[in-house]
Amino acid sequence: MKRFFICLVFCIPGIALIPSALAQNYPNKSIRMVIPFPPGGGTDLIAREVGNAVSKNTGWSIVPENKPGAGGNLGVDTVAKATPDGYTIGLGQTSNLAINPTLYSKLPYKPLQDLAPIALVASSPVVIVVPANSKYKTLADLINDAKARPGIVNSASPGNGTVAHLSSELLQQVANFKTQHIPYKGFNHALNDLIGGQVDMFMSSVPTALAHIRSGKLRALAVTSLQRSSELPDVPTVAESGYPNFEAITWFGLVAPAGTPEATIKALNDQVNIALKSPELSKKLQSEGAVPMGGTPEEMRKYLEQNLAMWEKVVKSSGAKVD
Repeated sequence: MKRFFICLVFCIPGIALIPSALAQNYPNKSIRMVIPFPPGGGTDLIAREVGNAVSKNTGWSIVPENKPGAGGNLGVDTVAKATPDGYTIGLGQTSNLAINPTLYSKLPYKPLQDLAPIALVASSPVVIVVPANSKYKTLADLINDAKARPGIVNSASPGNGTVAHLSSELLQQVANFKTQHIPYKGFNHALNDLIGGQVDMFMSSVPTALAHIRSGKLRALAVTSLQRSSELPDVPTVAESGYPNFEAITWFGLVAPAGTPEATIKALNDQVNIALKSPELSKKLQSEGAVPMGGTPEEMRKYLEQNLAMWEKVVKSSGAKVD
């Protein structure tokens, strides 16, 4: 018995050091980064740029995996249910972290309980775009026509309850007009039909629409941030266009399963912040219309709490619901 207690005294400190030792060896294999949307969209572009920058700085192997479906819920749920060891992370964003908890009656995860924030990565305004040959030259043209023909002018979105859809709903509430909402299954189909003239308008994240704006396939009418986008300096804000203080942005943040060791979260957070401060990544994100963010896991949690409260009001006032 005496030997047992002696062993216990000497072994317990060693056991306590195991998580710390494991964290010091992190990572010793590839890290899977789940991207909850299809390739080519804003979330995909930002996830890959950040993953590549961290890999370049550290030598870590970060493997992107697109897992779209259910408005981003499928991919985020994959992260929430993964082993909390730091080898599965995901790039969530406004819709699947802050909007869907109110929009969906049966969401398979709870962002604040089932996910561990790592770091805010970037934010982006939403841009209101129309086909290049559209008769709408300004936001006022669009709104005035929609008021004159209520329910006739249509508005595409990548799905019910997405940032694009609810930003449009918020603008319609503020400006007192109504469009016919046409939800698509993803950004690509919506943008293709917009470019082809099958739909009248679309509200997209800047990274998703920027290439089409630059190529002349789409015309940008306004952005939804309080300041103009550095990549679209000639495009006015909605606030400048007669609706003061209007703001509706989309943001992106890295998350891990709840229960992931704090030391592992810190290691990831440190490297993401280092990458975001590099001129190379900052320039790449800004060239895609995104603004680098960064910060601590605690700051991301607070930001998420604030966004959950804000978007809950928008979802409820819009009447949007997905079962």
